[in-house]
Amino acid sequence: MRYQFVDCRWELGNPGRGRELYLDGHIPGASFLDVDEDLAAPPGEGGRHPLPDSDDFAAAASRAGIGTGVFVVAYGTMGGAERLWWLLRHFGHDDCAVLELDGWRGPLREGEEEVEPAAFEPKPREGDTIAADELASRLDELVVVDARVPERFRGEPNPIDKVPGRVPGAINAPWNEPLPELPAGGLVAYCGSGVTSCVTLHRLALAGREGRLYPGSWSEWEQLDLPFERG
Repeated sequence: MRYQFVDCRWELGNPGRGRELYLDGHIPGASFLDVDEDLAAPPGEGGRHPLPDSDDFAAAASRAGIGTGVFVVAYGTMGGAERLWWLLRHFGHDDCAVLELDGWRGPLREGEEEVEPAAFEPKPREGDTIAADELASRLDELVVVDARVPERFRGEPNPIDKVPGRVPGAINAPWNEPLPELPAGGLVAYCGSGVTSCVTLHRLALAGREGRLYPGSWSEWEQLDLPFERG
């Protein structure tokens, strides 16, 4: 088995910033995957970061050197690495870990890398996501976790959410804070667009607990005629 570092840094509302950071300095040999372009489908009715088509993701992963016999070490910002970790598991590739770039003690290298392409074969899993209609119909029986920062969870006006608010009954577990103790039961995580909620799901997996992702997250929910809360 060989290792492949993958840089998944990005900034919300600043397309292209992740690649700029990669070119300025990355772990030697690392490939780059863009959250907006490679780890999501185009924005629309499904939210700002819908799940990518399996063939599109396979092509991106292959270009990044990911395939059978490759252990992926992802690093990034704002949930980019955890989004790749979740997508790899979703498409049947469990050999992946997340590294905090601050924990890297080796050198960094500038510029592009010549990454040997691989052949990623997607094997999509079922049961690790939930659609808006099912979520809306099961709010009383699911543990719904909102990974956004507290201000957005409370529904305060902000430049990101067109309709500020949250899914009724949701528990706030901000992605950039330690994971709080959560009630037992079937768990669903969401955020603004399905990226930082992967941080929550990654932390839960490390603790031995699985959860489902609501991919459209608030950026889809706010477009639908569904109940919401504020305050």
